[in-house]
Amino acid sequence: MVITSKNVIHSILFLIITFFSISGHYVLLNAQFLAIVNIIVYAGAIMVLFLFVVMLMNLNADSEPQRNKYLLYGGTIAGASLLLVLVAALKTSNDMVQLKNGNIGLIHNLGKALFTNYVFPFEISSVLFLSAMIGAVIISKREH
Repeated sequence: MVITSKNVIHSILFLIITFFSISGHYVLLNAQFLAIVNIIVYAGAIMVLFLFVVMLMNLNADSEPQRNKYLLYGGTIAGASLLLVLVAALKTSNDMVQLKNGNIGLIHNLGKALFTNYVFPFEISSVLFLSAMIGAVIISKREH
């Protein structure tokens, strides 16, 4: 529906639904942190940005480009080639992904690794993010 929808706003809303379903798959794979980050970053921030840009551009039917049938043929050939590659890759694959332990992907394990093994790089990145935020505030508050 993201691709086939005629209305741009509806297409963006269908993309948000797609991001939520991807987050559901992350939960099923026992990766709760990735699911929450996917919802916050993609379904939240990126989609608000997309909606803002689309509404700012004020698109109407007169500004749409004419459809080219050669692009449709090229897209069909590219999609069929991708399907062929995916089927060949899945056919040659012998084993599926199996989780050995139920603790893989949990937020507790990520936090433990960040604050034990990677505490110094984590703190350096936090100082970097803090300086970037301060720089953004200073640049936005600069008088012209």
